[in-house]
Amino acid sequence: MSERVLVKQLQSRADGPVSVSGWVETVRDQKKVQFVILRDETGAVQLVNPATRPAEDGTEQDAAALALTDTISNLATGTFLTVQGELKHDERVKLGGVEIKIGGLDIAAAALPETPIAADSGLDKRMDWRFLDLRQRRNNLIFRVQTTLEHAMRTYWIERDYIEVHSPKLMASPSESNAELFEVPYFEEKTAYLAQSPQFFKQMAQVAGFGKIFEIAPAFRADPSFTSRHATEFTSIDAEISWVESHEDVARMQEELLQTAIRAVKDKHGDEIQELFGLEIVVPEVPFPRIPLAEAREIVAARGYDIPRTDGDLDPEGERQIAAHVQETFGHQFVFITDYHPEIRAFYHMRDEETGLTKSYDLLFNGVEITTGAQREHRVDVLIEQAKEKGLDPEHLDFYLDFFRYGAPPHGGFGMGLARVLMLLLGQDSIREVTYLFRGPTRLAP
Repeated sequence: MSERVLVKQLQSRADGPVSVSGWVETVRDQKKVQFVILRDETGAVQLVNPATRPAEDGTEQDAAALALTDTISNLATGTFLTVQGELKHDERVKLGGVEIKIGGLDIAAAALPETPIAADSGLDKRMDWRFLDLRQRRNNLIFRVQTTLEHAMRTYWIERDYIEVHSPKLMASPSESNAELFEVPYFEEKTAYLAQSPQFFKQMAQVAGFGKIFEIAPAFRADPSFTSRHATEFTSIDAEISWVESHEDVARMQEELLQTAIRAVKDKHGDEIQELFGLEIVVPEVPFPRIPLAEAREIVAARGYDIPRTDGDLDPEGERQIAAHVQETFGHQFVFITDYHPEIRAFYHMRDEETGLTKSYDLLFNGVEITTGAQREHRVDVLIEQAKEKGLDPEHLDFYLDFFRYGAPPHGGFGMGLARVLMLLLGQDSIREVTYLFRGPTRLAP
């Protein structure tokens, strides 16, 4: 069998014999000629076959040509096959300026004739048949963008001597609170919990002397939310660094990271994103704007929106309003909201001794929160008191508190949702569109 050639390689290849493999996207079965659009993971190419039909006067026809024509006539959309033929460059062919005259055709797996979803199918229906939905060119691009984004982040960190860790996802106790936890039966009638975040373990790396670490891995939240930006299983992007002076050190690292990653996406996929999503990727300038939470609430109120939350935080509409203000004022897609009250922050966030506010931030991207970052409290006596304030029993946190009883550097970090970043970067309305296989309160399959 001839070596397989990818569709994206055809334009640079000389005319002559070629073998391509992929799936059938469309078939145009005309009386005298047949056209098949074959797509693979890199693009689509037009295949052509001069049709050989049974002669009306009974004249004997070439049996192989008749069989090939009949096979093409019966090809169903989605059938995977390999075609051997002759590559020809022809500028009149709209699809890439090349076509392949079919010489032979081998079906790997035939598809059923009726596809269960269409271009106008609803999101839930498409999620039911996600493996078919992902065949679309734009969906293929989403995950190429995701690959580039993650690779650029890893490269940024590795070039700066960060260590990549893989923390456990089965935990003996909650990582943040007793809420939103999946319980899992464990050995000898024990109970384990699926990790909400790698928070405790990325802090452990700091007291272990690792200095700077990152992790890109699954996280789990038992949150029965049906919003467009929540999932019960998601990919969390986390980093933690030692010897910080404040959360500003973390914020500076994160904005550089995002600038680097988004630039990589623009350089590699910008034109195709413009074509398929109709938007231009904007590489953000650094530094990102910073606005204290109290000031952000005042700005939102001045814009005529009354935040209904009683805990002092922004709600989703408040986030959209402050993002609109930042876009109008600074021409920026990102904004750090800083200086959160301890009541709405985790017990391990360090507090400013003068203001009593936490040394923490949320990062908004196009009006949606994608990150919480902070300097962590590394003094064990303070940690114990702050845990008690949150109603947590320090005895249940003993393994975590032990980290800080044997010395710890000042440190901080962030956690960021990969799907939210992709959703906002590509202008999508739901993280379902940018998640390979979404998991939510009512979805465990496929």
